[in-house]
Amino acid sequence: MSKSIIQTDKAPAAIGTYSQAVKAGTTVYLSGQIPLVAETMEMVSDDFSEQAVQVFENLKAVCEAAGGKTNDLVKVNIFLIDLGHFATVNEIMSRYFNKPYPARAAVQVSALPKGAQIEIDGVMELPE
Repeated sequence: MSKSIIQTDKAPAAIGTYSQAVKAGTTVYLSGQIPLVAETMEMVSDDFSEQAVQVFENLKAVCEAAGGKTNDLVKVNIFLIDLGHFATVNEIMSRYFNKPYPARAAVQVSALPKGAQIEIDGVMELPE
């Protein structure tokens, strides 16, 4: 099985030794997205809700670049510096997904790159 690298200018460029996503067969592995604006590579805001929306927009852009959409995600991992934002994440996530929802984990971490308050990665299965 061959793999291909997914890259789009509609999501922030990788800030390390990784790709935005890697496609192997019909499975796409999305790297973590933080709330950077692709055009400026700057944090969207200090506001948590705005950061969460930006992360989902970045994920959406990578999904589309791979030929899918957010509803094709089968697993997402959400990293938060404060689990107190759990309900806010649920509300914002509901704007990007329809039932059935993907499998998910949400964990609190001590820090995220560039001082972000949220990071999300995922696995997407493309329709055959």
